[in-house]
Amino acid sequence: MTPSKSFITLAIACFVLLAQPLVPVTEDTGMIRAQEDGDDDDDGDDDDDGDDDDDDDDDDRGGGGFDRDDEDDDDDRARRPLGSGTDPITRFLEGVFGRNDDAPRRVQRQPAPAPSPDPEPEPVPRPLAAPDEIVTLALSDADLTTLQAQGYALIETYDIATFGQTARRLTVPAGTTLEEARAAVRALPTGEEADFNHFYRAEQGFPPDCSGLECPARVAFGWSLPEGRDVRCGRGMAIGMVDTGINPDHETFAGADLAVETLSEQDLTPSEDLHGTAIAALLVGAPGTRSPGLVPGASVMAIDAFHRDSGDERADVFTLIKALDRLAEQGVEVINLSLAGPANTALERLVTELSGPSDIVLLAAAGNAGPRADPLYPAAYDGVVTVTAIDRDRAIYRRAVQGDHVDVAAPGVAVWTAASIRGARWKTGTSYAVPFASAAAAALRQADPNLTAAEVRQALRDTARDLGDPGPDKVFGAGLVAVPSVCRKDAPEALPVSMPD
Repeated sequence: MTPSKSFITLAIACFVLLAQPLVPVTEDTGMIRAQEDGDDDDDGDDDDDGDDDDDDDDDDRGGGGFDRDDEDDDDDRARRPLGSGTDPITRFLEGVFGRNDDAPRRVQRQPAPAPSPDPEPEPVPRPLAAPDEIVTLALSDADLTTLQAQGYALIETYDIATFGQTARRLTVPAGTTLEEARAAVRALPTGEEADFNHFYRAEQGFPPDCSGLECPARVAFGWSLPEGRDVRCGRGMAIGMVDTGINPDHETFAGADLAVETLSEQDLTPSEDLHGTAIAALLVGAPGTRSPGLVPGASVMAIDAFHRDSGDERADVFTLIKALDRLAEQGVEVINLSLAGPANTALERLVTELSGPSDIVLLAAAGNAGPRADPLYPAAYDGVVTVTAIDRDRAIYRRAVQGDHVDVAAPGVAVWTAASIRGARWKTGTSYAVPFASAAAAALRQADPNLTAAEVRQALRDTARDLGDPGPDKVFGAGLVAVPSVCRKDAPEALPVSMPD
């Protein structure tokens, strides 16, 4: 009996279907086979460039290739629905049985687009000054009476011992802008130094993405190693600092000559101990602890002039003036100011007095507002040593303010120093560069007590190791700050680093 045509056709179709698993599935058949590349997407790069220790929010990945690969797992070829005659099995069956265009088709629904995320709110600018206050110096009683008659109210008075003048804090009348109030006070015979009650903030950057003793800064800067220092360094020197709160019970201050005084008003929220503890530890942390200091033999008088307001930690200029005058009264020879803010006429007057007739070496942070920012103060005042920050490769800290006022550079990226409660952490910012220069200034005065403040400032510039363009420049100033050999064991050359040229 001869098989019918339909039977033969059915047999062939069954054979083809049974043989389908034996056919290699390749891209030629319109199907994709996933390829194992043995790559777990870890290229050994943790995106830590050892430079700015921040969150890289400017997205400068340096050719990471993110615009070349959309990192999806799908095939970007156009998809063809089953039954379109594109694969050989389907074409064969359609040729034998014909194509059934009436058969119901499964419609592939596109997923609904994900809702657009809400845009992130714009950051709220931090206030530049107290909203309704004016600060004066040397205002006469007659001029004060005139202002009070116009609706100004006296909040606080402070007698500045440094140069025998009186500072006053006044509220402005309702409906009067700060600019109008300042102009009105400056128009008085003794009101020329009136200004806003400006705010100043600690100059710290983002925490670095770095952990362990292998972090670059510790091995790159020889002066910051415990064995590069002994308790003789800074002995007999009195260093002052104005900063946030300090935790005097931190283990790094065991045996340290450290005094802490708070000046902020009692009705204000106290500052935290994070920044101030780190700065003080860089100066007088005990050798042998996790955060040894640069001049452990020195004494430090620290004044907490900061307070917190809605998460903003700041010091107003009136409190800053009181703090500086208090340090001068205590007889300090060097003042560390790891803070920055706007120019202020009253502050400039006091800085001029302290750095000149009072013969105190003032050192301040260049600031972290960025290389194109305007100069920040008190660093940019004449008579103040402006300190910028560099990393282990002697590259400038990306957010450091630049300009002709920059005097010297010091380590300020991934600096190892005390945490607020216990232990230590890596810190970044121009704030953390200032203690290196302050320690060097104290060591210079220790080596030669007859040096004036002006001579110390010049010596810091003259002995700095040139960086960047030859000679002083807007980025590094005179270069990497040096330290007298009294602060190093077996170190005839007064250099704070032990890096290859």
